[in-house]
Amino acid sequence: MEIDELTPAERTVWEAFPKGRPVDFRRTPDESAADGAGWGPERTVRAEVLRALLLDGPEERGEVAALKVAGARITGVTDLRYATVDRVVRLSDCSFDEVLDVSGTQLKYLNLSGSHLPGLAGARVRVDGGLRLTGCRFRGRVRLGGAQIAGALYLEDAEITADGGGREDPVLQLHQVTVGEDLCASRLRTRGEIRLNGATISGSLRLEEARLSSPGDFVLDAEALEVGANVLGRRLAADGRIDLRGARIPGRLDLLYSRLSNPGGTALRASSCVIGEVWLREGETMRGRLNLRRSQIEHLDLAPEMLPDQVRLLDLTYTSLTPHEPPERRLPMLERDEDTFDPHGYEQLTAVYRRTGDDHAARLVQLAKQRHHRTTLPWYGRLWGRVQDATVGYGFRPMRALGWLLSLLAVGSVAFALDAPPPLKADEAPTFDAVFYTLDLLLPVISFGQEAAFAPRGWQQALAHVLVLTGWILATTVVAGVTRTVSRQ
Repeated sequence: MEIDELTPAERTVWEAFPKGRPVDFRRTPDESAADGAGWGPERTVRAEVLRALLLDGPEERGEVAALKVAGARITGVTDLRYATVDRVVRLSDCSFDEVLDVSGTQLKYLNLSGSHLPGLAGARVRVDGGLRLTGCRFRGRVRLGGAQIAGALYLEDAEITADGGGREDPVLQLHQVTVGEDLCASRLRTRGEIRLNGATISGSLRLEEARLSSPGDFVLDAEALEVGANVLGRRLAADGRIDLRGARIPGRLDLLYSRLSNPGGTALRASSCVIGEVWLREGETMRGRLNLRRSQIEHLDLAPEMLPDQVRLLDLTYTSLTPHEPPERRLPMLERDEDTFDPHGYEQLTAVYRRTGDDHAARLVQLAKQRHHRTTLPWYGRLWGRVQDATVGYGFRPMRALGWLLSLLAVGSVAFALDAPPPLKADEAPTFDAVFYTLDLLLPVISFGQEAAFAPRGWQQALAHVLVLTGWILATTVVAGVTRTVSRQ
């Protein structure tokens, strides 16, 4: 392209390029590119001019060439596919008429902050520095699948909207992307799916105060995501499904003050994950399912009031759980897993209470485990379970057995004292003692010589049978409870 073909605005950009001087067409520093379609020729630059500069622009000895333009309207298709651009590119607060295409391009640095674009095509782009899309407004899709960004990827305050936006064509494609530092997307606003599955982020994924919605099911698909530090979603609002299945997050998954909603579906799936800490409290009650199955979490900071009606916790393991809540507040989450019985969940909660020294709470969790298990048994198993529960609380309330024994001892002693059974052999029988006779009936192993010497009749015989049967049941349940307790230790 010859220099005399340029418009005055283009000539200004062309002459500034060799020395890397910035060109600012904005009338005020806070001017928005939203009205860029109406900007006149005095601030309009053709995309082909920019392409010519970046691929074969003029240079001056001792100067560092760079393209630094603000507040311009860029017309035509900016096609840099598979090119190598070793200049800094900063096109901030600009208005693009067509999609910017940097697919397969190797760039040194790209800054589009505050610009308005119909879309961005950047599959497999390589950026030696950072890619800054801060405050950008995209009316179409942003495709960065397979991109390799040595620095950080900035999407703070950006907005991405497109027609459709379902699973077939996400509005923000970041699958298999590699980011050398942080992926900063605080206050990002999207309508459609963000696809981040298989991505590798050396730093943190930052989604604080982001607003994610979708006409489909997914708002964030980050399956098999790997980050070097944290996933920060404090005050995140998501109307759709967040999927983190198989993610590796050595730091924390921070969802404090968040609002996660996907009624009738899954709001948050973090199954088969390895996570250092999960913070889920101080926010609204989750609407939709929470799935943490088979995940390994070192510390779980979970407020009971945030849990939805359906919680999937099968084979979830965690070392510590805060805040410290009574079992009555924690147990419901173990009973919301679609009517399945997961003994592992009860053992995990028991272990947490024991580590904090709350043995009473640990026993209550174990008692709840036995009661939940009882509902899965056939009728005779449920009947026997109710007997164990009523008598000794499945071994976790041994004093209840003593209470039953003392009550039955009192009933039997009074009844037999008022009407003693006759002796079998009057000349050989010992002196009748109503208390020890009742103990002989109640205790199946110990004998005081009373039961064998006297023969109850009528109602006495019926009462004796009840005491013998009750004694055997109490003894059996006490032994079962003690055995269960010893085996746990």
